[in-house]
Amino acid sequence: MTTLAVNPERVGTRWPTRYLFGVPICALTMDQVLSVVDETIENRGRLLIGAVNAAKLVNMRRNGPLRQAVLSADLTIPDGASVVWASRVLKQPLPERVAGIDLMMQMLERGDQRGYRVYCLGATTDVLEAAVARIRADYPGVVLVGHHHGYFSAHEEGQVVDKIRAAQPDILLVAMSPPKKEQFLACWSHELARVGHGVGGAFDILAGQVARAPEAWQRYGLEWLYRVKQEPGRLWRRYLVTNSIFLGMVAGALACRPRTPKA
Repeated sequence: MTTLAVNPERVGTRWPTRYLFGVPICALTMDQVLSVVDETIENRGRLLIGAVNAAKLVNMRRNGPLRQAVLSADLTIPDGASVVWASRVLKQPLPERVAGIDLMMQMLERGDQRGYRVYCLGATTDVLEAAVARIRADYPGVVLVGHHHGYFSAHEEGQVVDKIRAAQPDILLVAMSPPKKEQFLACWSHELARVGHGVGGAFDILAGQVARAPEAWQRYGLEWLYRVKQEPGRLWRRYLVTNSIFLGMVAGALACRPRTPKA
């Protein structure tokens, strides 16, 4: 897979931006991000949407290719409530959380009204088929121009890219695990679709394989805890480690902030 270099002229210059741990995050509301998506499609532009949560910010510190791929995005959203919390603690306030799955659902709602062409890439074949069926049922106005599972090899990547390019989607939704998702989008998004958006495990939720946290859990930033509750054996250690490191990162950044002299 080709590595895409970060374009410093493209990062953090088109929209209000806050910086957390050296990562530019756009200070936009959900409605504002959706307006950017609509304008990009209408004006036949190109937009790569990145997303960061606590775990990804932690992993970006020790995974150079992941960091480079995330920084190649045109617009990076705060996918996790903890990122919004940290931005306010560190005096780089973001207006609200823009969850990747919520952005995807609202993009589909607008696509239903405006006939957007959508390509779905990722997940297993069974999950993908169920997710595509759900989109067709709930958003009949969306033009689904193709789909492909996410378990392809590096040797097969070129064929997948050719299929997506031939489909000419307005929106490319990529549901694969990091860093494969971020690297694929960094390499190919601007060639394949007007808008590229990595949606992680959203297809599993669309397919009914995984239940999303209730709104109250989301409101208090506890979606991660709900996921641990569903799969404690697999997830508790991961979240314990990443959340602890993230808290340490916030504390370290807070300690390094220049103090304002008292009058």
